Amino acid sequence: MSIARLKKLSLVGRAAQKTATLEALQELGCMHVLPLAPPPSEPEKISARGARDAYKALRFLTDVPEPRRQIQRDTDFNMDQFVKDVRDLMQRSRDMTDRRDFLADRIAKVRPWGDLDFPPDDVLAGNRLWFYQLPLKRRDALNDLTLPWAILEQDHRFIYAVLISSDEPADDILPVPRTHTGSLPIHELEAQLEEAEIAIEALEAERVAQTRYLTLMRRNLSVAESAAELAHATQKVRDEEAMFALQGWAPEDRVDAVLDMAKGKDAAILIEDPGPEDSPPTLLEQPEKRNAAVDLALFYQVPGYKDWDPSVIVAVSFAFFFAMIVADAGYGAIILLGLLLFWKRMDGTAGQKSWRRFGLIISGATIVYGVLVGSYFGVSPPDGSVLGKTKLLDLNNFGAMMMVSIVVGVLHLVLANALAAHAAWGQRKAIANLGWIAALIGGFVLWLSYMKGNSATPGAVILSAGVLAILWFSSDRQINKPIDWLWRLIGGIQALAGAMGAFGDVLSYMRLFALGLASASLAITFNDLAVSVMHALKGPGILFALLILIVGHALNFALAMISGVVHGLRLNYIEFFKWGLPDEGIVFRPFARKEVQE
Repeated sequence: MSIARLKKLSLVGRAAQKTATLEALQELGCMHVLPLAPPPSEPEKISARGARDAYKALRFLTDVPEPRRQIQRDTDFNMDQFVKDVRDLMQRSRDMTDRRDFLADRIAKVRPWGDLDFPPDDVLAGNRLWFYQLPLKRRDALNDLTLPWAILEQDHRFIYAVLISSDEPADDILPVPRTHTGSLPIHELEAQLEEAEIAIEALEAERVAQTRYLTLMRRNLSVAESAAELAHATQKVRDEEAMFALQGWAPEDRVDAVLDMAKGKDAAILIEDPGPEDSPPTLLEQPEKRNAAVDLALFYQVPGYKDWDPSVIVAVSFAFFFAMIVADAGYGAIILLGLLLFWKRMDGTAGQKSWRRFGLIISGATIVYGVLVGSYFGVSPPDGSVLGKTKLLDLNNFGAMMMVSIVVGVLHLVLANALAAHAAWGQRKAIANLGWIAALIGGFVLWLSYMKGNSATPGAVILSAGVLAILWFSSDRQINKPIDWLWRLIGGIQALAGAMGAFGDVLSYMRLFALGLASASLAITFNDLAVSVMHALKGPGILFALLILIVGHALNFALAMISGVVHGLRLNYIEFFKWGLPDEGIVFRPFARKEVQE
């Protein structure tokens, strides 16, 4: 499979048919809509893609520990109005909770001064009371005041003083900031706090009552999602008096369907191929059973429209790298067992089934590689046994395992350049990619010849040919005058500076050997420690040994899983994508109806 070829469609129709046309286009679900109209100037009026309000309302209700009995049928249920009601309830609950917290904080701040009834303003002749919480060691600061003051309360740490002034005192009048107590006494604040808590209980009861509509809400999430998608697309449409215009990208094999739809809505369509200045989105054409591979490929970077589909290669190489890092058949069996335990739970959607299938591939690859290196929870089978005969690789043979890692790295980067050259065939940079392939292979052959004491000529010839190709074909500069030849050469020299990067990228694959060895060594260490404890402590030693095995292998298994995922993906996303997919694209997002599943 590959990246889908797209056509740019420009649709023009009558304003009266705008809504019907958009709904029909949404039903087709095959167009990536482009903005022809500027977004609203007010950010709050920009329609979000996705029913965010509906999902917020759903989470608000699902957080209730004990929901009410569900209503299965209600012909009067209106999803939009229900979401608005729940959102309003959320806001009222948030406001009342904020008020409750504010009152509780104000009471805590006012309590040290006592339950004061503040006199009216005319009693103090226009003066007001200003409260300060002063540390005992700053007691002398009060004696320097020119304003009248009094100490209301005192404890072992603070003095609670009040100043009398018509205007707010300066910030530096005392060495502490003023305490804001408000104008209400504690008993009134406590009464308001009680009212707020009662109101919160009433709102919570209203929230619990709303949970009876959770089932209906989940069923209608797709309706809310589709409505949000329609509103989002509508804001991209350009309106001109009695006409509207819509533009977007659609796969070549769906153009006829869009034409038939437009014909039924009395709309005109202009079909164009992507131009030099266009940046079409990227749509990976893969069957549903490969959704996991597509998710992996798009997780870090979207390939450019003119690039190639990396999903299958990324999935296969990740499974291989993961197996090399874990390097234990026993751990692979645990992954397989865990997958089988959750097998039925992953049977809901095509995506879940795809990941379930990919889990089988990962666990199978880990088991096979573990058998090849002869590691079963850190235990190696005897040499003469059946499992011993299947041991073809020795993790303790550092030279051989380093060689395997470097070979894997060279082949992986050669494959990346080969695919990049195929995608860019007919352009100068395709020859440059072939040059990098020759440089990688030549460098490896040269290193191998040095290690074995053979002639360096074959490797040097291949490497030199690659360097010349990189030097001459890396630049796409057009030759319009003699000086352009020099600039093209300079561009080749700049590209050739990436040779050190290529060397470092190949060495990055050494982590496959290093992490695999670390995982196996740690498993062996825990095994040896358990055996030592069992022999040292008769009787309870068996229990302690068993505990060491369980805890130790659980820790090692967790570390192996983290390392396998992080570094298995890193070698694809950093090293492989760097050489095979240098350009980043835009993901294809079809304007379609949504089918939401729990």
